[in-house]
Amino acid sequence: MKMEALVFNGLAVFLVGLAVVYGIWAEEPIGTTALALSGGLCLIIGGFFWFVSRRIDLRPEDRQDAEIAEGAGDLGFFSPGSYWPVTLAAAAALLGAGLAYYYVWLIIIGVAALMFAIGGLLFEYYHSPPAHD
Repeated sequence: MKMEALVFNGLAVFLVGLAVVYGIWAEEPIGTTALALSGGLCLIIGGFFWFVSRRIDLRPEDRQDAEIAEGAGDLGFFSPGSYWPVTLAAAAALLGAGLAYYYVWLIIIGVAALMFAIGGLLFEYYHSPPAHD
């Protein structure tokens, strides 16, 4: 995680410095604001990675003396196929349309559909414990 923190924090410093140079050179507030906010967002992500890297053991990616074989093995479980991301995107589009046109009834339906899709995606592989007799 240290390498990820270094990348994002370095990008944040670059973007904030670029915002200062752009603000002085172009005298245009929108681009300056966008660059400064992008730097701030990168700083949030880099800060999170730095915070996490202090609390976990060093990974092979973070050590200079690591061998390639140390990073071998399973990285986790990834769903082979799921319809829930499509459902989640459709619910988000429905909510976005409701917000764009400010139809309260469509916003309510969109929020309900979004909660349903989030729950479905979250509990897709959840299996309840066996019932005891």
